[in-house]
Amino acid sequence: MSMTPEQATWFAGTFEKLVANVGQAILGKSQVISLTLAAMLAEGHVLFEDAPGTGKTMLARALSATVKGTNSRIQFTPDLLPSDVTGVMIYDQKTQAFEFHKGPIFATIVLADEINRASPKTQSALLEVMEESRVTMDGTTYETGRPFMVLATQNPIEQAGTYRLPEAQLDRFLVKTSIGYPDHASTVQLLAGSSQRDRTSTLQAIITPQAVSEMADLAATTHADAAVLEYISRLCEETRNAPETRLGVSVRGAIAMVRIAKVWAAAKGRNYVLPDDIKELAPYVWTHRFVMDPEAEFAGATAEAVLSRVMAEVAAPQQRSSV
Repeated sequence: MSMTPEQATWFAGTFEKLVANVGQAILGKSQVISLTLAAMLAEGHVLFEDAPGTGKTMLARALSATVKGTNSRIQFTPDLLPSDVTGVMIYDQKTQAFEFHKGPIFATIVLADEINRASPKTQSALLEVMEESRVTMDGTTYETGRPFMVLATQNPIEQAGTYRLPEAQLDRFLVKTSIGYPDHASTVQLLAGSSQRDRTSTLQAIITPQAVSEMADLAATTHADAAVLEYISRLCEETRNAPETRLGVSVRGAIAMVRIAKVWAAAKGRNYVLPDDIKELAPYVWTHRFVMDPEAEFAGATAEAVLSRVMAEVAAPQQRSSV
């Protein structure tokens, strides 16, 4: 059953309230907040490549407070172990049995800070939980619950003490973006309220975790016309065939686009996806999935330039069927 126009109107109004509430803590960054919320409702994860002190921890706390959820922060370091992320089995002498003690990954919003400072072994501990929202320990599966989202921050790869994220890890992030520094007016407003160390402490919850899950289920019923799906498929094929890339957008990346495009359309009050939604979201959803050819990259080719050319060459469908 597809979303009705009335449900789309309600969804857009609720989405706007959520963005406005988080925006009380993260000033002047409504686009980033909207992308992050859309990723949450599409049940995906977000990777931030950003400078220190731009408000990434504040964003995680503000999201958690807005949806009345829990949040945790994991500082990734070279000596961090997989069990420090997922949890550990501890022997209980009273029961004479091993019990699983959950790690910080079991939270509504998990901030994985400086994720590329940890070793590949520890990074791999996130693969299952990010894809399937569960952790398997000694043959037993533990669900993280809904909603669940990882907000990861990444240092620029040129910095010392970093490990490049493997392609399989990058492919599990639905969105890659950056918060960036605030504009002049927002900076002045932040300085004026500098005595308040935690701007999230005064935020009121707008919605419950159960309602967030229901919004995610509702967004999934947004109509995506066959012509739009064919458009997404053609774009993905062209990124794979581009001479500058060794790997283009994966099937997981194509599915991720459909999921977040449905949320994005509903957030704008529509119960159907438009090609313009794909064009708007593509730089955030797809470019981090490219593996560039080293020679082309050395010659100056970038994932953004390749995507821009592909978007210009592949004709978008002109007609849509409203529901």
